[in-house]
Amino acid sequence: MSDLRAQNLVSTDWLHAHLSQPDLVVVDGSWYLPQEERDPKAEYVDTHIPGAVYFDIDTIADTASDLPHMMPSPVAFSSAMRRLGIGDGQRIVVYDGKGVFSAPRVWWAFKTMGVRDVAVLDGGLPKWMREGRPVDDEPVVRPERHFSARLDHGSVADRADMLKAVNSGGHQIVDARSAGRFSGSEPEPRAGMRSGHIPGSLNVHYASLLQDGQLRPEADLREAFAKAGVVSGKPIVTTCGSGISAAILTLALTTLGHRRLSLYDGSWTEWGGRDDTPVSIGEA
Repeated sequence: MSDLRAQNLVSTDWLHAHLSQPDLVVVDGSWYLPQEERDPKAEYVDTHIPGAVYFDIDTIADTASDLPHMMPSPVAFSSAMRRLGIGDGQRIVVYDGKGVFSAPRVWWAFKTMGVRDVAVLDGGLPKWMREGRPVDDEPVVRPERHFSARLDHGSVADRADMLKAVNSGGHQIVDARSAGRFSGSEPEPRAGMRSGHIPGSLNVHYASLLQDGQLRPEADLREAFAKAGVVSGKPIVTTCGSGISAAILTLALTTLGHRRLSLYDGSWTEWGGRDDTPVSIGEA
């Protein structure tokens, strides 16, 4: 395993061996699409890795925005982390209930707020439970800790940044949605959304980077991005439907050594929900 992969992705073996370490915080970052009809908070209450706290993607967000789960301010993020008992200098491991799906979004949020020592549990709760590892239903209350949030503005792209990227061609825009949604041949799951993609963007469906709920090996990841036309040495901004699965691409690219990465937080919910942003239909 490469150093970058080991820094940003940990195995169930590793977590099990380090679970009792006092400086480790385990975070359940589960979130599901509305059509899945799953309640991540209720599932966490019923079954979680011992000691894990729950990170609610929809409430630890900019609740003043009409867009879903947008990044909150550093002050709001710090306050939420303090209440969860997450503080400076701790090792954070994030998992979710699908394997690798929403945990990368929480991983990206921590990274964007200045946390260096944070990783995703490869395979998540499903793999953990398949292996017969311990789970709990006891409430978890951690003592409050001081959390210093330092927002990396370069990690978050907004609509103005995306318009500049489209006009200048200085960034590679990589869309994590399915090929059908990208081309416009499939309808968007959210009402009122236009179909298609941001002009000039490339398509790497997030599911192509996963196998059995785990991130594919490095060689497979490199092949998937290369096949889509993604090149090294040029800044990349990832996007998707609402900023969740784009983080899977960001995680994969980080493990491959890409450094100049940002994520379009509003993603297609913002772009496709407006009538003043350019849209392309068909293949990239």
